[in-house]
Amino acid sequence: MTDNGDTRMAGQDQAPSAQPGSGPAALAKTCNKFDAPMPTDLANALSHENDDSYSEERTAKRPRMDHPAGSNDVSNGQKASENNSNSQHADENGNENGEAPPAGTNGTVDRRAGLAPIKKEYIIEVSTNRNSKSDNVDDDAAEGRGGNAGDARDSREDRDGGPRGKKGKKEKRRKGQNTERSFGNSRDAIQLCNSRALYSEFSPHECKYGDKCRMSHDVRKYLEEGRRGDVEAFGGKCPVFEQYGTCFSGWKCRFVRSHMKEVEHEDGRKELVLIDKSNEKKFAGEDGTKGVKVSGGDGTDERRPGIYNNVDMSIKIELNRKRVDFTKADEYIKWMNDEANINNEFHQRRKDQSTESIDDIRARYVDPPFKPSEKRRLYFGPETPALAPLTTQGNLPFRRLCVELGCELTYSEMAMSMPLLQGTKADWTLLRAHESEVSPPAFKPSKTNFVYDDYDHSRDIRFGAQISGNQPWIVTKAADALNRFCPNLRLIDLNCGCPIDMVFKSGGGSALLEAQGKLERMIRGMNAMSGEIPITAKIRTGVKSSRPTAPSVIGKLAFGSREHRERLGAPGCAAITLHGRSREQRYTKRADWSYIGECAALIKAYNEQKDALTDTAAEPDPSTLPNSKDGRIYFLGNGDCYSHIEYQEHVEKARVDTVMIGRGALIKPWLFEEIGKAQYLDKSATERLTYIEKFVRYGLDVWGSDEVGVGLTRRFLLEWLSFAHRYIPIGLLEYLPPSLNDRPPAYVGRNELETLMASGNYKDWIKITEMYLGPVHPGFEFQPKHRSNAYEAEG
Repeated sequence: MTDNGDTRMAGQDQAPSAQPGSGPAALAKTCNKFDAPMPTDLANALSHENDDSYSEERTAKRPRMDHPAGSNDVSNGQKASENNSNSQHADENGNENGEAPPAGTNGTVDRRAGLAPIKKEYIIEVSTNRNSKSDNVDDDAAEGRGGNAGDARDSREDRDGGPRGKKGKKEKRRKGQNTERSFGNSRDAIQLCNSRALYSEFSPHECKYGDKCRMSHDVRKYLEEGRRGDVEAFGGKCPVFEQYGTCFSGWKCRFVRSHMKEVEHEDGRKELVLIDKSNEKKFAGEDGTKGVKVSGGDGTDERRPGIYNNVDMSIKIELNRKRVDFTKADEYIKWMNDEANINNEFHQRRKDQSTESIDDIRARYVDPPFKPSEKRRLYFGPETPALAPLTTQGNLPFRRLCVELGCELTYSEMAMSMPLLQGTKADWTLLRAHESEVSPPAFKPSKTNFVYDDYDHSRDIRFGAQISGNQPWIVTKAADALNRFCPNLRLIDLNCGCPIDMVFKSGGGSALLEAQGKLERMIRGMNAMSGEIPITAKIRTGVKSSRPTAPSVIGKLAFGSREHRERLGAPGCAAITLHGRSREQRYTKRADWSYIGECAALIKAYNEQKDALTDTAAEPDPSTLPNSKDGRIYFLGNGDCYSHIEYQEHVEKARVDTVMIGRGALIKPWLFEEIGKAQYLDKSATERLTYIEKFVRYGLDVWGSDEVGVGLTRRFLLEWLSFAHRYIPIGLLEYLPPSLNDRPPAYVGRNELETLMASGNYKDWIKITEMYLGPVHPGFEFQPKHRSNAYEAEG
């Protein structure tokens, strides 16, 4: 199959025999195609185009197949290695007996379990004399470095006497997650003051720091000495300027030559000015007014066209200084605390088997100070596949790309509730959404789908927020703040499954699965303060694999505890998402969809039980029930969905309303397109490169086209490529469907570019970013040791 940019179905034509190509040659051709500058190290690498060692280096981190498929002559060392791998990890597909995958078209079944079935003609025979490591990707490495890596570092530091500073004393080790992940600093050699960044040379804005300002106010000196040269990608034209007619980064833009000019005045003076075409009809609104506004202050305006949920800096400052009025939330929190104290006393008397009457305790129960507001109606169906909330990689440019490829529901990156209440800019930034996310999702009601009687599809949107917290009062106030300051939210999801140590040990995330009383209070508090925004929850099967708690958690979320059910009704959780793994499993086993199906059956039983409760005298208040038709609750499944076949099987067999997709979308974002078309799509390397280009354009649009924005775009693109390189083209597989957890042997693609994009060498990823973002900054670093698969808080 030639790389002509066409999307073909698997098996449509016969792939040609593979030719071992070199990454530098492929990248050089692509650079020429897009008129991108060729990095110096890439030019040097072209001299090794026919060097076999380069091909071996690129494939060094993949599992080796030293003999062609079907060969029985396997070395003892390889067998020992495979046996050792199976003993440690059992089967990456989750099969304890290590069964091989189904037979291929040639009838062979002697393949390693967990090894992708690459066609024989694409497999590279690698010498057994080469000492290389297996590329067993650890999908939770970045959620908190595993014990092996930490132990190895500890032993190394103990052996060397610990890390030492300049005076020979031991330095205190940095605490927290992924402390060795460093991307350096992307900044200009000379910092240009913001009072000059957006204005012509002779018309600067007044600097509020005056003579005390430490930054440069000389535009010409900054352009000549203080910054790196312009990026030559995109033909040297600024993508932001081409879209809006003005650039928000001004003189700091890495494409500034494309939107600046020198004007000679009558007195002979020459002035550098920024070009602004935003008033032209092409960029202006329908009423002819300026479509894009730049702040009159000392910085650029964050309210760019198409970006929603921007929160004023003044509000963040008020939150930080504790000047925001949370009187109503405090009133409800006080009631919740009193209720919790009474319940504790009640349970203690029962535990002690006290003969003292409990009538006095029952007399102290009071109703909540106010009831929750009526919620906006939701809809989850087979036609609404959802993108899971992904920490770091669930950023706005990536979500925008997924929506363009068919994703119907998106979630923000997990935001921490306490920093939100403290006005932390970074956490509030996570809640920004693109205009494509605030449009209604797909909606195809049928007899088999249940939906609200008064569901208003025109008011529904795609984007929801996910937050994490460890105390009821924190998430209650956070829900209040989101309701007041972020109007464009479909729902607020409480993360009850995040396995990261930092979150778990603080009592949040998956720790809530074993603190169900607290979890119920959190949902009730959020439901009371979220206005019309529905509340949902994302859980795992439990903390320990041997002690699943999902059924009891679902019962609490659907109906509430027994002591509250009759008096207070249900907590009001509108939907539950179950990730089919425990916190202990992380990503070492396949998601248990049979267990998800069992829990989905429990949801159905709970709905029937609710109908029975309505026939009793203790009928709950309808306002306290989930905001679905007849008080029923939506149920979503999550885990290891990597094809439209698996998606349909999960919907039909597990009986979930829809499926939430995480890693599968990171590896191939067009998975949503496959689901919509119900067919495999064999994306060519050129098409995949086009998606990378779109991500870069969207990143520069959101984060800016200055040095900092380019650095951020490169960083998040590298994080994505750490997943995307794991994609195995459909045309290279012997049989379908592909498995998310299968790892390929060393192989080459159908052309040089496809081989390059399959490289597990992070240096090749950096070269791909240089095509669109120019050479890396001297201070830029990317440490592949702990980057295994980006941060993924898939709950």
